[in-house]
Amino acid sequence: MSRLVAVTGATGFVGPHLVSALARRGWKLRLLVRRWSPLPSLPGVDAEIVLGDLADEGALRRLVDGADTVIHAAGLIKARAPADFMAVNGVGTARLSALAPQARFVLLSSLAAREPQLSAYAESKHEAERVVAGRTGPWLAIRAPAIYGPGDRETLAYFRAAAWGLAPRPRLNNARLALIHVEDLAEALAAAVERPPSDSVYEIDDGRQGGYGYGDMEAAAAAALERAVRSLPIPRGIMKVVGWANGLRQTLGGSPQILTSSKVQEMFHPDWTVHDHRLAATIAFRARYGLRAGFRDTVLWYRRENWL
Repeated sequence: MSRLVAVTGATGFVGPHLVSALARRGWKLRLLVRRWSPLPSLPGVDAEIVLGDLADEGALRRLVDGADTVIHAAGLIKARAPADFMAVNGVGTARLSALAPQARFVLLSSLAAREPQLSAYAESKHEAERVVAGRTGPWLAIRAPAIYGPGDRETLAYFRAAAWGLAPRPRLNNARLALIHVEDLAEALAAAVERPPSDSVYEIDDGRQGGYGYGDMEAAAAAALERAVRSLPIPRGIMKVVGWANGLRQTLGGSPQILTSSKVQEMFHPDWTVHDHRLAATIAFRARYGLRAGFRDTVLWYRRENWL
C-alpha cells in the first residue's frame, strides 16, 4: 500500500489545514493546484503538485493515478452565475469520481445539501453527493456545517462588525445552527481516511448537542474581542435587497459575492443543526475547540495577520 492521498482544494480555506492533518498521519500527498493560485505554504509538508483544475481531465488523471484515497475538498461557495455551482460542484465531482473508480473517494460536502431546494449551491452539493453515492468503489460524503477559523475571509465581516459592537444576524426566532473550527474539521476528515467508516453520507460538527443560537455566537464573539457586542437582527426583506444588489453587481462584472438572494434563502432556514452523529462515534472524533475557544483562536489569528 502506497498510502497516497490525492487532494483537491488544497489552496482553499480548509485545504491547508487538511493537508497538514494528513501529513501528520504519514500519508503521501498529491495536491491539485490551479495554475493561477499561489502554492500553499505548508511548513514540513512534502507533497507532489499537479497543476490544473476540475475541468482539466489530464490533470485529474495525473492527480488520481495510483492514489489509495481521493479527498475532494474543492468547490464553489460563491459564483457569478447560478449554473456555475453545478458546473463545478456537480459536474466537476462526477468527472473526478469517474477517473478514480477503485480509490476510496471522500467528498467534503455541506449541510446545505440536505435542503437542495433552497439555492443553486445547495442543489449542486446535493448532486455531488448523488454522484458519489453511485460509485462502484468505496466512498463517503461528509457534510460540514458553517466553518470558521484562521484564514477564513467569509466570516471576517462578522468579526469586523462585532469589533464595532454589533453582531448582524437574520431576524429569525429560535434558529439553530451547527459550527466547527477548521482545524477540527480537518482532523475529522483525516481520521475518516485513517479509519474509514462504511459507505454513507455523514454529518459532522463540534459536538454541541442542538447546535447554537445566534446569541451564543454573540457571547463568544464578545468574549474573544473583550468588548460588549449587541445583536443586530436584520429582516429578510432588507437582506433580500442586499442579495439582489450583490447579484446584479456580479452579473455586471463585479467579483462574486457570498450574500446573494439564494444565500438569503439558506440563512433564513431555521435548522442547520447536525441530525446524524454516526461519524464522530465511528472514528472516535472529539472536537478540540468549543465555540468560545474557537472564536478566541480565530480572533487572535486575525489580529496577528492584521485582518482585524
